[in-house]
Amino acid sequence: MPESLPPLTVDIDGTLTDDSRAVDPRVFPVLQSWPSAVVIATGKAMPYPVSLCEFLGIETRVIAENGGVVIPDRQRDVIFLADPETVESLARAYQERGHSLGWGSSDLVNRWRATELAVSRDSPLDPLVELADEYGLTVVDTGYAYHVHEASVDKGVALQRMASELDRNPGEFAFIGDSPNDVPGFEIAGTAVAVDNAPDSVKPNADYTTSKAYGGGFLEAVEWLSERHR
Repeated sequence: MPESLPPLTVDIDGTLTDDSRAVDPRVFPVLQSWPSAVVIATGKAMPYPVSLCEFLGIETRVIAENGGVVIPDRQRDVIFLADPETVESLARAYQERGHSLGWGSSDLVNRWRATELAVSRDSPLDPLVELADEYGLTVVDTGYAYHVHEASVDKGVALQRMASELDRNPGEFAFIGDSPNDVPGFEIAGTAVAVDNAPDSVKPNADYTTSKAYGGGFLEAVEWLSERHR
């Protein structure tokens, strides 16, 4: 693997996983041996990407909750880019209208979520969008859930902050993803790659689209990046 490879930002669901949302084990050695910084950027709550970094044995560099949470490394404070109070009020209002968040009583999807709300795609969207407008929030359909968060926060904003914390230019980063919530990161990074399972609305925003999907697409993406930097 060339030593000159760029710092890498990569999504989890749909990018490092297979079509059942299980992490593809073939991605592990690539992430572990990447010669520059690796940032895991996801819509999931903070503990999920932190755990992935921990079990891979790589530095904990995380963008979680679609940009609401930034962790530059395990030695520094967690940075929260959004205030959770408005989202919590929206969640209560949505449930008071008789709608479920869709994750069961334990709600492991939102239990550790600090800055946004994730709602099952089986739950009604129209009242969620109506409340988001009322509370000044935005709703993003990632293909896995409806994510409600501050409109001023996204993966691109978080990548800018992460780059600043690492004393890097965000244009140095390569970003690999598959979902509409990755597009703001594509726009900030110097190089963007969409894996083949990305919707058609996402692919035109990438510099390269892989012929393979999911984790196989990630492996193709890093091969393409390696060829570009030989």
